[in-house]
Amino acid sequence: MVVIRLARGGSKKRPFYNIVVAPKQERRDGRFIERVGFYNPVASGQAETLRLALDRVSYWTGVGAQVSLVVERLIKQAQKAAAAPAAA
Repeated sequence: MVVIRLARGGSKKRPFYNIVVAPKQERRDGRFIERVGFYNPVASGQAETLRLALDRVSYWTGVGAQVSLVVERLIKQAQKAAAAPAAA
């Protein structure tokens, strides 16, 4: 089974997460199939907080990948952000 989940990076008290597609049996920060984005919860100023390749996420969910709860929330956030500039 394949899952889309967060893989932690960054230093102590400065988290940075890669959003990856990985086999469920692999460790959280272990091998992965594809990196589909990142999430930086401590971004400040002009730094980008979230970047997600929504086309790749839809591909992987289409072929049966499960999405973790946190990544599901981030996908909704990214879809909302992608729709906002088009509506303006």
